[in-house]
Amino acid sequence: MSFADIVSFAGFLALVCAAGLSGMIFKPGAWYRRLDKPSWTPPNWAFPVVWSALYLMIAIAGWRVYETVGLAALPFILYAVQLVLNAAWSPLFFGLHRPDLAFVDITLLGMAIAANIALFWSIDAVTGLLLIPYFIWVCIAAGLSLSVWRRNPGAFSHA
Repeated sequence: MSFADIVSFAGFLALVCAAGLSGMIFKPGAWYRRLDKPSWTPPNWAFPVVWSALYLMIAIAGWRVYETVGLAALPFILYAVQLVLNAAWSPLFFGLHRPDLAFVDITLLGMAIAANIALFWSIDAVTGLLLIPYFIWVCIAAGLSLSVWRRNPGAFSHA
């Protein structure tokens, strides 16, 4: 691996970590702990562990596509869209207490990830495979978001 490869990978890792910062800024807190959640809610410790692994895979996928095709417009516009949608969920749900907007966001995020998988797969199958766990986790998170929203109608002032 050349120095340029290391620098480009570090750039993708930094970009993905920047998107993940919203989850560190807008944390669940006491408000979320008081909400009624379904029995299949993952334990609290699972979220940072899973997201850390997913963010690493997202960075590797983006970097591999970059190494293959350069900064091709369509793959990286879609990549950027899914990162922005990813970054928006925590402020919407935990920051604004708007599960309605967060659910719209996470639904669009799932669609963007699915499109990203298809596009990246056509460039490099490994990159498509790297994004599948991300898609699965976002689908679980979408179900959890919807369930929490529906179970707690009085907990959200704007929903």
